[in-house]
Amino acid sequence: MCTQRCKHPLGAAGHGRMTMRQSQAETRRHNVAKRSMTKEAKQLAGLIAGLRESLEGIHKERMSAKLTGAEMGMLDERRNNLLLTIAALDDRLSAVQGLIDLGRPHIIRVH
Repeated sequence: MCTQRCKHPLGAAGHGRMTMRQSQAETRRHNVAKRSMTKEAKQLAGLIAGLRESLEGIHKERMSAKLTGAEMGMLDERRNNLLLTIAALDDRLSAVQGLIDLGRPHIIRVH
């Protein structure tokens, strides 16, 4: 309780510190989310690059070798699956980069 010796009104003690702590916690959460999303963006970019290399390998294999119809079909299916995966990862990367650019990073959970 505040007595005559206190220089601030009753109940105001520590109020500024609480606001500062909340602000610091919010800034910390923002920075952690930004680091996490930046790391995710780098990982996605690397993964996409690796999948594109696999796609080139399939293309070369498809052109260079004499393949049966079944083998050609299997390579085509692998290529289509890779293209779909790359498109989905590109969308995810775009979303992550957009949030970072807007200055609104947050942890995105994948279900």
